[in-house]
Amino acid sequence: MALPPQKPTASAETLLRILDITRELAQPLELKTVLTHVVDAGRVILDAERGSVFLYDPDTDELFSTVATGTEALRIPASRGIVGECARSRQVINVQNAYSDARFNQEVDRRTGYKTRCLLTVPLIGYDDSLVGVLQVLNKRDGVFTETDQGIATALAAQCAVVLQRARMLEALVEKERMERELAVAREIQMRVLPKAMPQMSGYDIAGWSRPATQTGGDVFDIISMNGDRLMLLLGDATGHGVGPALCVTQVRAMLRMAVRLGADLDAAFRHINEQLSEDLSDNRFVTAFLGLLDTGQNRLMYHSGGQGPLLHFHAARDECEWLGASDMPMGCFPGIPTKAARSHVLERGDILALITDGVFEYENPAAEAFGHPRVGELVRRHQRVPMSRLAAIIVEEVERFGQSAPQLDDMTLLLLRRLPS
Repeated sequence: MALPPQKPTASAETLLRILDITRELAQPLELKTVLTHVVDAGRVILDAERGSVFLYDPDTDELFSTVATGTEALRIPASRGIVGECARSRQVINVQNAYSDARFNQEVDRRTGYKTRCLLTVPLIGYDDSLVGVLQVLNKRDGVFTETDQGIATALAAQCAVVLQRARMLEALVEKERMERELAVAREIQMRVLPKAMPQMSGYDIAGWSRPATQTGGDVFDIISMNGDRLMLLLGDATGHGVGPALCVTQVRAMLRMAVRLGADLDAAFRHINEQLSEDLSDNRFVTAFLGLLDTGQNRLMYHSGGQGPLLHFHAARDECEWLGASDMPMGCFPGIPTKAARSHVLERGDILALITDGVFEYENPAAEAFGHPRVGELVRRHQRVPMSRLAAIIVEEVERFGQSAPQLDDMTLLLLRRLPS
């Protein structure tokens, strides 16, 4: 009985060369170096003139080449051309006459002046059966690519895919670690701009606390002593959280401190910061900010609240909370808007001013219920006589107890000020 015809197989010498290349690629190399080695290996083993590796980007569903012999880098949709069909079908595609195949894009040849005769395209499938990319070699030097070449290319691709996958994972890990180091430095810098100690003002107890939701946050608070008996207060909250908002609120703090040093009053400081932010920020960015000037001699607070609210004024004599809304538009939204007259409040003995960002009010528990303003108000009323640093800690503890295992999704900041009862 006749045996069925056998497919041509790679020679032992060729397989040994593939193993040698695999061992070489097993070294810890950067991705671009690995890509270059894979292209060179494909060209040498398959006796081809040129080669390219297209990596698959699942986020954009595109194939892109950063290493291609004789041509510039390419980025194409994963649904287009021979390379795209190879990626979709995960099958080897052997085209022996490129210009007679409707799938072949002749534009690259026209741009480069190179003449593609034949090509072999092989999918690169990772160890977890995920698509890593596509290997393509052009123009067999002594003819066209054979079925034996297909087998060799398949064996080479199986080895190279895993190496490439490992190199991409290693590169992503290194980039993640680099970003984490940089974010840690950014967080340290941001936390350093917060007041290291509260100013000691006769008749007042002041405390501040802040914790970003991520490495860096979009909240800031500051207290600036002025001429002995006056304090400038800042609470800022930029849209979002992360590096961008952190830069926004740090800029606000720096501009406020510069305005104070130059002798600007409360109205001028608020107006100038708003104008500068309007120039600097993109259309979808703004900062809600409270700027207040406390005269401890007269116990009077003058303030502008650009989108920052609600503000809590606890009246000790009435044992009740008054919630105050914003007085102006958020900062950085519109330039040239006339500043409204600053609001004025007198702090009586035992009164508390609580400036709190929405990360506290909107903290949700696993049932998606927000902590809310009433709970904050009740905590302030119930613990009105404790030091403000302790009150801040109580509020944070209660928020965390309420949230149970729910993660902190927004930055949380508190600036608490109490006029002492005596």
